[in-house]
Amino acid sequence: MRALLLALTLALPAQAQQATMNTALPDTAFPSNFGGAYDLTDHHGNHRSQADPAGNVQLVFFGYATCEAICTVALPIMSEMTAELAVRDIAVTPLVITVDPATDTVANMGPALATFAPGLTGLTGTEAELAHVRDLFHVERTLLFTDPRGVDVYAHGSHIFVMDGNGDFLTLLPPVLSTARMVEIVEGYTSQNAG
Repeated sequence: MRALLLALTLALPAQAQQATMNTALPDTAFPSNFGGAYDLTDHHGNHRSQADPAGNVQLVFFGYATCEAICTVALPIMSEMTAELAVRDIAVTPLVITVDPATDTVANMGPALATFAPGLTGLTGTEAELAHVRDLFHVERTLLFTDPRGVDVYAHGSHIFVMDGNGDFLTLLPPVLSTARMVEIVEGYTSQNAG
C-alpha cells in the first residue's frame, strides 16, 4: 500500500508532490531521481539520447515488443494518450525501452510495436547500454522462463515515466490510473512548462 501511495503522489505536479511528501509520508527508500544521460538506438536506426529531438515531453516505458502481459495494456494506453494529447495540440514522444535486446532489434522492433501500439518508438541497444538505462530509472528486469516457442518471458516495470524534452523527470504514471487521468496529468505538466 505504501508503494501505491508513493506512486500516486508522484503522479501529482511537482509542487503538490513536495507538499504531499513532506506532510503525508515519512522518509522512504522509494527513488525520485529517475532518468539521466543515455545513448540508445531507435527502431529506425537513429541514435537517441535522453533529450527528445523535437523537444517534446516524453512518455517512457520499459518493456518489450513480444510481451504478452503488461505491455499489451500499457503500450496501447501510451498510443491512446499520444493520440488524445495530439487532439489537444500537445505533441509527446512515446518511447519503449526494451528489456529484451536479443529479440527487440532495430529491424523487428518497429513492426512488432506497430501491431498493437501504433506511433510508439522503440529503443534498443547492447545489454550494457540497456542495463545502464534501467539503473537510471530504477527498473528491474528478470528473465522468468523461456516458453515452448523459445520466447523469453520477462518480469519488468509497469509505470510510464513522464520526462520533459531535455529528459528530466516530471512524474510517473502508475498503471492503476485511467487513460483519461493520465492525459490530464501530462497536459498539466505541458501547461506548466508553457507558462
